[in-house]
Amino acid sequence: MAAHGATLEFEYDGPARARVVTESVAREVGEIDDERSKTAIGREDAVVRIEIEAADPVALRAALNTWLSLIDVAERAADVGDGIGRRMGT
Repeated sequence: MAAHGATLEFEYDGPARARVVTESVAREVGEIDDERSKTAIGREDAVVRIEIEAADPVALRAALNTWLSLIDVAERAADVGDGIGRRMGT
């Protein structure tokens, strides 16, 4: 299937933020995958890496849009959590 592929890397301030983002989106691996695209996610220290393989450019674009949206939501949710933690003094 791997006629087309992309690797996305997101670097965060520290491993804790990268872990939160990874754990937030990792549950979608396998749920979103189909016969046209497959995704793997990993983390090394403060870097989250998403590798996408797709059968065609349309499937690749769809997968990229999906994963970029998921990462965006995870980052915004983590920001909200940080704000709540600061207000509570943690």
